[in-house]
Amino acid sequence: MDGQRATIPAWIQRHPNRTIMNALMTKMKVLAVDDNRTNLHILQVFLKKLGHDVILAENGEEAVRKFETDLPDLVLLDIMMPVMDGFEAARRIKAMTRDRWTPVIFLSALNRDENLVEGLDAGADDYLTKPINFVVLEAKLRSMQRSLAMQQAAIDSLRRVQAISDNVLDAIVTTNEQGIIVSVNDSTERIFGWSSSELIGQSISMLMPPDARNAHAERVAAYSQEDRPSRVVGQEREIVAKHKDGHNFPATIAISQVILDNQRMLIGVVRDITERKQTERKLRENAQQLQNYYDQTQAEQQLALRLMEKQLHRVGLQDRRLRYRVIPAEHFSGDIVAAAHSGDGRFYVLLADATGHGLAAAISVLPVLALFYRMTKLNRSVQEIVSELNQQLKESMPVGRFVAVTLACLDESTRQGDIWVGGTPEAFLFDRNGRITATFPSANLPLGIVSSAELGGTPQTFTWDAESQLVLCSDGLLEATNPSNEQFGKIGLIGAVANTLPGDRFEKILAALETHQNGCPASDDVSLMLIDCA
Repeated sequence: MDGQRATIPAWIQRHPNRTIMNALMTKMKVLAVDDNRTNLHILQVFLKKLGHDVILAENGEEAVRKFETDLPDLVLLDIMMPVMDGFEAARRIKAMTRDRWTPVIFLSALNRDENLVEGLDAGADDYLTKPINFVVLEAKLRSMQRSLAMQQAAIDSLRRVQAISDNVLDAIVTTNEQGIIVSVNDSTERIFGWSSSELIGQSISMLMPPDARNAHAERVAAYSQEDRPSRVVGQEREIVAKHKDGHNFPATIAISQVILDNQRMLIGVVRDITERKQTERKLRENAQQLQNYYDQTQAEQQLALRLMEKQLHRVGLQDRRLRYRVIPAEHFSGDIVAAAHSGDGRFYVLLADATGHGLAAAISVLPVLALFYRMTKLNRSVQEIVSELNQQLKESMPVGRFVAVTLACLDESTRQGDIWVGGTPEAFLFDRNGRITATFPSANLPLGIVSSAELGGTPQTFTWDAESQLVLCSDGLLEATNPSNEQFGKIGLIGAVANTLPGDRFEKILAALETHQNGCPASDDVSLMLIDCA
């Protein structure tokens, strides 16, 4: 849920062993860049608790300077900054890292596809949307540590291979026109197992399995028909070679033809490609495993979607007094709406918005649904329901995740209602003429952060007139942007309702939102509820 500030100290304090374990991993020098000093401080505390050295910068230009002087291992980079934005800073940083790979992770509230594409085009290696999920960030840092460790191992290995390559060549075997070996280099013994004394004077066929000898002889003979003093005999090709101990192995061979002392000579350069073939086979196996994993994941997501749809579509949502719409940013929505009737005729409505979006967010709000329907059936008060929902989420939600909630109860017999708003945008009560008669600001914390005893806050009580309507929404609706990156906002919502008939307002809001977006996809889940109070 964009716009909500995440905090980390309590989480870190609850997981001291975890932070100590991570500190034992490869220590990194991390450049953290954000123009918001509060966010920068939180990142600094988090990274230091994980055992990393931290360099701070408050804009892109400062980040580029500190990158050049301090040579960090990893960069955490905000996008929207003064002086120089994150995209330009990333491009300049990447231009300075030709000799080594330094991962850049964008941390930004900008999470539309075009933002992601622009970030990756600028050189970013990963992208994490705000508010920062510190559990995910920690996992990404561990992944980058592993990648950097592999990079260092690859560099060390390359240096070793280079040192060997400077002194040891591939097998070089020289034969006459009749295919008799006249000379070999030292690497031939290493590759084939034969000593030079055992090879010189013998037929080249002894280095091939029997079923490959005729084909090789025919190929060489065909190329030898052309009378040229010096040339390459065809392109490098793959062959099957034979070791002294009898086993066959894959190899490549490139043959050159030269004239020495008026005699045609063939020079063969042979390379053992056993390891390359093993790597290729492993890559094919891994590709198949990845495809199988993808297919399984797709099937599981479809099953999860059907199950969640069954949970969401309850009888209460079909009430004539209620109109609603949930527009997911992905296949799954982290926003849910629910409605239910109590035993004595009271009408409950719920709008919940979990942090993030997608499958993880959708799963995190499922406990809210089950508990909401169970407690409304028992005719519990708004305060009791909020307390139970919070306790359930506090016990079950991972650290760094929470659920913003608007919960209302309408009693038509008294024309009185109770509403509790925590973390979601403020709710509005409109009269028959589209004027606001009451607002209900978000005066409480989202659920799942603190215990119910610490949560505090009491529901707000309100009354209504004939044809009054209660409007609830998630922050995804208000934060929806147009091509100019302007948000729909409260002004857009109120403007859509003004001077409209009650029966037309729901569609008017959706139409105004669509017009405002002008084709821009929503970066967060969007939900809207309109309840006829009378």
